[in-house]
Amino acid sequence: MIERRRTRPVSVGGGATPDKNCVQIGGDAPVSIQSMTKTHTEDIEDTTAQIKELEEMGCEIIRVAVPTPRAARCLGDIKRRTRIPVVADIHFSPQLALEAIAQGVDKIRINPGNMKDKAKVEEVVRAAKNKGIPIRIGVNSGSVKSPGQEEEPLAKLMVETILRYCEHFESLGFRDIVLSLKASDVPTTMAAYRAVAGQCDYPLHLGVTAAGPASSSIIKSAIGIGGLLSEGIGDTLRVSITGRPHEEVKAGLDILQALGLREHEGWELISCPTCGRCEIDLIKIVEEVKAKLPPEKKALQIAIMGCAVNGPGEAQECDIGIAGGRGFGLLFKKGEQVRKIPESEMVSQLLHEIESMS
Repeated sequence: MIERRRTRPVSVGGGATPDKNCVQIGGDAPVSIQSMTKTHTEDIEDTTAQIKELEEMGCEIIRVAVPTPRAARCLGDIKRRTRIPVVADIHFSPQLALEAIAQGVDKIRINPGNMKDKAKVEEVVRAAKNKGIPIRIGVNSGSVKSPGQEEEPLAKLMVETILRYCEHFESLGFRDIVLSLKASDVPTTMAAYRAVAGQCDYPLHLGVTAAGPASSSIIKSAIGIGGLLSEGIGDTLRVSITGRPHEEVKAGLDILQALGLREHEGWELISCPTCGRCEIDLIKIVEEVKAKLPPEKKALQIAIMGCAVNGPGEAQECDIGIAGGRGFGLLFKKGEQVRKIPESEMVSQLLHEIESMS
């Protein structure tokens, strides 16, 4: 059981009076999954359709880009058409942040360092406080170095910078703060989050920024986000992928499930990597079972193991499983050996048993 870092709770959704679709970040709340739309925010139909698709997959908080005044003015309509909390992603323009707040978004994300007018930043903070809207202060590794700081460790600069912003916000009486400190390399990201976690009680939004396509992003995120979560650090996450946002939600859910921070909501297929001891066509069997599993996803652990070394033990530990031998497999259900099955019937009999348990 992972002992999670204690943080202050921040409510996202419903403003000063949180509604039923409010998501809590921090406190004793589960780690939540976020993503970001990849539509043009001005296209309300496409944006809301994508949000609904992501919500169905398990996305719990959605962020939208707000690059123009027109995009900001669309936020109210988008918010009214969706159920999960909507976060406005703002850069450079305090005026866009003020418009997003006026439109009733559930949270805003800003980097105060790219808003040069300190008085305007304070105006944004006061407006958010009046509406009960939290702010995520996001600092990326590419935005913290100034001339003369080239030799300073990035993680150290990120932490110093973000805590300075927090001190400023707190001086204005604003406390509903979530932090993110992202770099595109995993060690810097982890070092920054570990350091800031020891110096404050703000909830943390985890991510590795600009992590690339799914093939590399999932690895970086599993190590970076998963490593931090395994240490109890992190309250919400986004897996950043150059690709469809649907992949981000699935990867985030997979990371949480792998750490035991989220229950499996569907099939969990466990199979061995195969080796010279395997005497059945395990790869073919696994792929065929995976393709034919019923769409109704009951939470079941299914083991398909290739040999007698770990196979029986793994199969016994799952809800249902097969441990392979030479041209046959032993079927296990709920820890008990049921019968011997020829290799040619493994897929059909296993699927029949799974259907009977659904």
